[in-house]
Amino acid sequence: MHEDVRGLLNPDESGAPLASLSQIEDGGFAEAEATIDGDAESLILHRDGDAVRAWLNICPHAGRRLDWAPGQFLKSREGHLVCAVHGATFELSGGVCVAGPCRGESLRAVAVAVKDGNVVLP
Repeated sequence: MHEDVRGLLNPDESGAPLASLSQIEDGGFAEAEATIDGDAESLILHRDGDAVRAWLNICPHAGRRLDWAPGQFLKSREGHLVCAVHGATFELSGGVCVAGPCRGESLRAVAVAVKDGNVVLP
């Protein structure tokens, strides 16, 4: 199963929308582009009700993107995020790898907030 969200906004600064909360299915994933520490980065956004968690879209195993196509992420039956390249499986409360080649390592979290129905960098 995969999650697919297209048409997300590309912020250039803190406070600019990464995505509208309504564009991300509850329990689903989306991809957004943002500048983090001066570098253009791909982010994974995960919606849990009215809250959103974000991580860099980089698998700690091999440094590759986790999506199998831009904005399309694999989700296990248990609801975990699965790397499309080598099958590393990440739980969503903290981004820790619970199965696969990087077990025990974590995705790099990125602070985001929900303001006025939009996901933003604080």
